[in-house]
Amino acid sequence: MKSEAKKELSRFLKLRYPVELAEQEGGWYFARIPDLPGCMSEGKTPDEAVKNIEAARAMWLEDAIESGVEIPLPSERRKHSGKFVVRLPESLHGRLAQGAKREGVSLNQCVLALLAENNALKAVED
Repeated sequence: MKSEAKKELSRFLKLRYPVELAEQEGGWYFARIPDLPGCMSEGKTPDEAVKNIEAARAMWLEDAIESGVEIPLPSERRKHSGKFVVRLPESLHGRLAQGAKREGVSLNQCVLALLAENNALKAVED
């Protein structure tokens, strides 16, 4: 591993990623880091599972750095931009665009209003 990659690995190893730990049938413990897709491990005890997930995290990060994969920040440190890209069927895109035109708003405003309305309705139901 090159010097620059080692520095980057060291920087990511210092970050605290949330770990999910669950007891499995047979008394084993399963651990995973949700922020790092596919980063998981297990152990006979909770302590062993946590120790193993830390080793798995180091390997996951090293592989991601060597592969040039973007490494996500831990979820509690991640900042959301308020922007995301969604692929949808052409027919739905067309219906949304027509609805936006009828309302005299942009497609973004229309979709935001629909999401906000659905979120509000769900909050009322809960």
